[in-house]
Amino acid sequence: MKSPEQEAPAGDSLRQLLKRVRRIEIATRKAVNEVFAGEYHSVFKGRGIEFLEVREYCPGDEVRIIDWNVTARLGAPFVKVFAEERELTVIIMVDASSSLKFGTVDKVKSELAAELSALFAFSAIKNNDRAGLIIFTDRIERYLPPRKGSRNALRLIREVLGFKPEHKNTDLAVALDFLFRVQKRKAVVILISDFLAQGYEQKLKVARKKYDLIALTLGDPREREIPALGLVELEDAETGKSMVVDSSEPAVREYFAGAFALRRKAQAELFRKSEVDAIPIFTGENFEPALVRFFRGRARRAAR
Repeated sequence: MKSPEQEAPAGDSLRQLLKRVRRIEIATRKAVNEVFAGEYHSVFKGRGIEFLEVREYCPGDEVRIIDWNVTARLGAPFVKVFAEERELTVIIMVDASSSLKFGTVDKVKSELAAELSALFAFSAIKNNDRAGLIIFTDRIERYLPPRKGSRNALRLIREVLGFKPEHKNTDLAVALDFLFRVQKRKAVVILISDFLAQGYEQKLKVARKKYDLIALTLGDPREREIPALGLVELEDAETGKSMVVDSSEPAVREYFAGAFALRRKAQAELFRKSEVDAIPIFTGENFEPALVRFFRGRARRAAR
């Protein structure tokens, strides 16, 4: 795992990175302030309740919240007043494998991952929660322990945007094992990946039981449909294997579309069986409506 100092870009690269961080900060802060902060607060609950004070009993108050010691001492019924203990720990897990460098619309999937990381980091900070970061490939590449404050959120975005991983492949099981070691207590875990991996199914189920786990499944329109462009060379970003296909052939396009649909169906079934909330998000699309629908749907389910 690299230290933060190993990845500090210099000169023009640093200036360009800071410009990108600033653009994402402006965009996501606006979204947080106008849309997500309240939704986030209503969906992600605190660790419990804390005692605030006592007040006089009012008709309709539950008997079980009467403070009998104070009542006996003052000669009149008093009840305990509690408030939700709001402080949360939010762990943002970001896949940095080579498949996240793919994108054909307005950005690659890794840039989309940075925007989503920023959105949840700023939402956490606005609600006085702590945000931490795990960047992984087939090993843990970077870990930032959970902290509060806007400076921490900006550092988190900078790390995700400017990070250059040492490895290409994906191992979600390794990432989740590391999470189990460093985060012993309950936390909200945002897992951002295209989930092009195997062998993590059991770990995912364990993570769901230990944490409030949300999966953001990233994709690109060209993964679900190849345009008719004639002969094209396709390369697996993680293995380096390549093949030339004739994309003008309908059968070829149908094959790749079918393979993508089957993969997404298998992912959806895994998330369903593991009881993990998953949100599919594609490059080139506005992700805000999908997240708002998720937040509001989850709040409705919790209220039942």
